[in-house]
Amino acid sequence: MKRLIFMGPPGAGKGTQADIIKEKYKIPQISTGDILRAAVKNGTPMGIEAKKYMDAGDLVPDAVVIGIIRDRLVESDCANGFILDGFPRTVEQAKALSEILKELHMELDSVVNLDVPDEELVKRLLGRAIKEGRSDDNEETIKNRLHTYNTKTLPLIDFYKGSGILRQINGLGSMEEITNTILKSI
Repeated sequence: MKRLIFMGPPGAGKGTQADIIKEKYKIPQISTGDILRAAVKNGTPMGIEAKKYMDAGDLVPDAVVIGIIRDRLVESDCANGFILDGFPRTVEQAKALSEILKELHMELDSVVNLDVPDEELVKRLLGRAIKEGRSDDNEETIKNRLHTYNTKTLPLIDFYKGSGILRQINGLGSMEEITNTILKSI
């Protein structure tokens, strides 16, 4: 059983590594965006609430996102663990997640932070934009996303550092090398 959080800036490889690790442990990879879309599609009370904000082009408030995460963690496929990918994004969300896990009698095993220098992230994201034809990933947009990550999400490292479950992983190297490092650390 593994209950994990995957953190790291855009382009660090969280999704790629989470996809590999979920297969190894046969646990779901829970992406906030995927959950929001599924909750809306399924017409859950939280999904209906989220849809109001999404339709207006606004960010879904923390209370709604946290409610949707809670609803997802009680589903049967999470009984043997999960990987949270893209949540929490702020210290406030991390505190709320701690309360949810306490309420559900669950504990996190590891918080995996993929550390990659900004210059490499820009290079990766620009490459991905060209490869996938994503016009929204230009250098200015990427730098804004990295700034947002550094100001809002990076403080989570300090939040989890004292808990003894934070695993700082060098996100440079081959996919296999990074996977092996993660597997040894969790």
